[in-house]
Amino acid sequence: MNENRGVSDIPKWAISRSVKLASLPLGVAGRGAIGLGKRIGGRPAEIVATELQQRTAEQLFKVLGELKGGAMKFGQALSVFEAALPEDLAAPYRAALTKLQDAAPPMPASAVHQVLAEGLGADWRDRFAEWNDKPAAAASIGQVHRARWEDGREVAVKLQYPGAGPALIADLNQLARFARMFAVLSPGLDVKPLIKELRERVKEELDYGLEAVAQRQYAEAYDGDADFIVPKVLECSGNVIVTEWVDGKPLSGIIRDGSPQDRNHAALLFARFLLSGPSRAGLLHADPHPGNFRLHEDGRLVVLDYGAVNRLPDGFPTSMGPLGRLALEGRGEEVIEGLRAEGFVPADLEVDAQAILDYVQPLLEPIASETFHFTRRWLRNEAARVADPRSPAAQLGRKLNLPPTYLLMHRVAAGSFGVLCQLDAEIPYGPEVRRWIPGLAG
Repeated sequence: MNENRGVSDIPKWAISRSVKLASLPLGVAGRGAIGLGKRIGGRPAEIVATELQQRTAEQLFKVLGELKGGAMKFGQALSVFEAALPEDLAAPYRAALTKLQDAAPPMPASAVHQVLAEGLGADWRDRFAEWNDKPAAAASIGQVHRARWEDGREVAVKLQYPGAGPALIADLNQLARFARMFAVLSPGLDVKPLIKELRERVKEELDYGLEAVAQRQYAEAYDGDADFIVPKVLECSGNVIVTEWVDGKPLSGIIRDGSPQDRNHAALLFARFLLSGPSRAGLLHADPHPGNFRLHEDGRLVVLDYGAVNRLPDGFPTSMGPLGRLALEGRGEEVIEGLRAEGFVPADLEVDAQAILDYVQPLLEPIASETFHFTRRWLRNEAARVADPRSPAAQLGRKLNLPPTYLLMHRVAAGSFGVLCQLDAEIPYGPEVRRWIPGLAG
């Protein structure tokens, strides 16, 4: 993909989004100047700083909530970390973040028809017994229509926005230019690596052919499963994917108003699906935001959107389980040796065994016991511990590497913890991890 295309390649709706994105740093600068004036006028600096933080977040989430493309993709990725934000900041904007997970303005019917004609042919209407121009859901690079297929089955028709590629790149490039403003939300919040990863995944996520292959692979591996439903792919051509339609309550709804039983049930299945994918399907679902999951009326978890996957044909790396076990057993020197062999510890870096255990053991806390209660408080404490530049954990973390092989696995683990904390779930997480990661149980 050519990332240097001109403005003429980007649709008008994408250009208007860029104008909205450009307004963000200007708004922050304006509020900063007002804040400075208030401080000069005698108002306490802490109160002014809190007001600035809240107003910045309010504008940030409002603008991101109106956007598609890279901004919405970024917003979805950021939303799974909402549980790590301070409660007094997160609470007023939780609804806005949830909205990012499954809502966006629709594209015009004329554009919908063009995508369908290019993908399914000029006679595309003949493929459907019923068609509705109004989308049932929207995502970062496409939208979904509920329809009836030619054989009578209800289907989900996923269409990619025209010009989604250039618009996605343009949005992410612009977000990267003022990434520092996101630190206003939470000290130590560095979104640059997240934006970089999203840019690197763009080409693959735009390829609906690859997505269809991954979804078929999952559907075959989980066919008839007692816990999960993976909708079958019926057709894929161009920028159109047709799959079975499966109803269910969105995970975002369970986060918002689900009973404790529903929260725990959904959370356990959510964790089980992510953990079991590598051994059962040779794939890791790499986009664990709540908009991709539904709870079916029969209790099974419906899993959607396979545009981002980590291909692990041999399952999780064989070193993961043994290394985790060594850390849980407090064998620091052996942990350092294993981390160095995997590329986490640079060859020339001297690391204290107790320091490395202090760094990794709290992250393994959910695995250490038979059940674990994932709470926002726990995640906020962990986020502060590894993000505060003054903390020993943060200082050590800056010296360590994250090998490319582990990058997506790390992101999925972090994102899944965020969702589990949003669910406020208490589940047997340790036994589930030991079930699916060989060598962890010994």
